[in-house]
Amino acid sequence: MSEFEEFAEALLGQLSVEINEENEIMQLAEKAESDMPDGMFEELQHAANRVFPDMKRRSEEFLGIDVPARLELRFPELVELKEIKARKVFSDEGSRRFVQELFGAVAKEDVQKIAKLMKDDPAKYLVYSTYAIQYISKISTTYGDYLDSTIYLNKFVLSRYPQIILHKQGPPYKEKFPSINSGYMGAIKMTVLEETIHAMQDRLQIANKNAAMQVNMINEELAGIILSLDQKTVNNMSEYLQLQAVPDDFPFAKKANLFFFLNPDHFLTEQIGPDVMTFTHVEIDPKISEAIPQLLDIYKRWLAPIQQHHAAFSTMEGMAAYAIEHILSDDGDFQNYLTTFMGTDFSSYQVRKSMGKGLAKAIHEKMGVVAFKTMIEKPPNTKELKNPQAYLDRMCK
Repeated sequence: MSEFEEFAEALLGQLSVEINEENEIMQLAEKAESDMPDGMFEELQHAANRVFPDMKRRSEEFLGIDVPARLELRFPELVELKEIKARKVFSDEGSRRFVQELFGAVAKEDVQKIAKLMKDDPAKYLVYSTYAIQYISKISTTYGDYLDSTIYLNKFVLSRYPQIILHKQGPPYKEKFPSINSGYMGAIKMTVLEETIHAMQDRLQIANKNAAMQVNMINEELAGIILSLDQKTVNNMSEYLQLQAVPDDFPFAKKANLFFFLNPDHFLTEQIGPDVMTFTHVEIDPKISEAIPQLLDIYKRWLAPIQQHHAAFSTMEGMAAYAIEHILSDDGDFQNYLTTFMGTDFSSYQVRKSMGKGLAKAIHEKMGVVAFKTMIEKPPNTKELKNPQAYLDRMCK
């Protein structure tokens, strides 16, 4: 087996927990289907399309913004959903096909294809394999996604979880069905509502996409620099940084380890902490700069787009969380979703905090319904995320 094939096996190994969980979900759903009466739960497509108009109306009323007219629902199964995730990785035109092929190969657990992609373009592999792990590992906890005027509902999870939960509670199923079914409808309402709100955040979506694309281009540049280093420099840096030892007959793995460690998302966050999102300047160890002279410039150029990405993404997510909390606060199905699916209650749900949600709350309480349009059209920066009053001061000048 070549080094690239071993590396591909290792990638799938990092996803083994998720892959095993997917198999377990399918097995549990099959068992539930064989033990319980047929057709107890409404088909996902029918249920989601039924609640969609109401969720659109309530979104428009709360946010004071029109839902895009062409918004539609789709219901991908597991492999298709993983391939859709590739489109959520915002890369330039030159990398888009590579990302699509990589996610497709990972979705199909095709070791040979993954190894070939790695060999053909190792720099792109180093950057985008991390996305494959991150995005695909969350499939079983992701109910929906929004992209390009389409809401994708996770049919693999949403059409199976209700059956599994009811089956685990045991007979008599008909007596326990109403609360589980209500929770199922709550999950659908919440997901459709959240992704509808994301569809309304057009300018934030564009800002997030453009910033993420710049970050990925810079990371590709860094990967190319690391891969071009001579083996002596790689060995010296690996030893200096106390990286895990790798045998000399695995040269790609050695460089990969160095890239993953020096990747600014890891290295700067580890060295500086989350406050890096508000910094305008960084410095690094002179010994590292001496070995890799281009690194400091890479880090400096990375700061602006990563902060723009962080601000836009946090605002989008926070606004959606805040809106869901208010729109569904009195919804019995949502309350049952929290109880039967999440094992929590609305009070516990309310106290969950995030910078984006805190910003949305503060701006909405001060500006009223116009707050949401303002945040979309004039996004906050990372400092304003932490200090909503600074954002209010800027908007009210």
